[in-house]
Amino acid sequence: MVETRRKVSAVDPVWDRITNEALETVRNEPLMGGLVHACILHHKTLEKALSYRFAAKLASNEMSMVILREIADQAYQESPALIEAARADLVAIFERDPACHRLLQPILYFKGYQAVQAYRIGHWLWQRGQHDLAYFVQMRVSEIFGVDIHPNARIGKGIMIDHAHSIVIGETAVVGDNVSMLHSVTLGGTGKEEEDRHPKIGDGVLIGAGAKVLGNIRIGHCSRIAAGSVVLSEVPPCKTVAGVPAKIVGEAGCDQPAVSMDQRFTDCGCDD
Repeated sequence: MVETRRKVSAVDPVWDRITNEALETVRNEPLMGGLVHACILHHKTLEKALSYRFAAKLASNEMSMVILREIADQAYQESPALIEAARADLVAIFERDPACHRLLQPILYFKGYQAVQAYRIGHWLWQRGQHDLAYFVQMRVSEIFGVDIHPNARIGKGIMIDHAHSIVIGETAVVGDNVSMLHSVTLGGTGKEEEDRHPKIGDGVLIGAGAKVLGNIRIGHCSRIAAGSVVLSEVPPCKTVAGVPAKIVGEAGCDQPAVSMDQRFTDCGCDD
């Protein structure tokens, strides 16, 4: 007796929700149909949709969309961690950004999310020794999104970059998991020194708009950096720093400042 086996499709509640949101968007805004179908509904998985978006945004006369899509497809196929991070970033934005009401939005409209996913592919290329391709991705991300992240920088998952204008993250910078930052943040060096010269940002850190963190210094987990601060020395965990140069002005106020997104110096209102 021959046993008949049915092919069972993998269940993906996140992708199912995104496609349902896409269908609703087309019903409500028919003029968006072309974009939504091209970016979402023509694809069977989140990684295929992200691969298309990466190629569509970064393509130019110098590098075709076909080549870029092949690169992204290979990256997602060979490194499942990339799509795991993409999902964590998506959820982080949905949970932390009050302007994000659907999982669909970051994929279509939020340049912070799109720039980070493109950086992740550039980082994958860098790790494979394909440095020139990685530099090309960095250049295009900077040109298209106004976000300049060196492909050798190491960035964790669950990242939210809100507004994402004029973000600079240097070559030896390290960013932990579940970090939130706003526009015009710089994680840079302090001169022409080489080797390890950029900041190390711990898990759960909140970095306010316009903050500059400079040099090979450590920013402790679950700390807060106030908007406009210039941080030149290490910050202990669970502290709030502010000023130029930045100084400790109090406790972080809660155990998850990157999630609460509260930048006031008072208690940030999340559960201890």
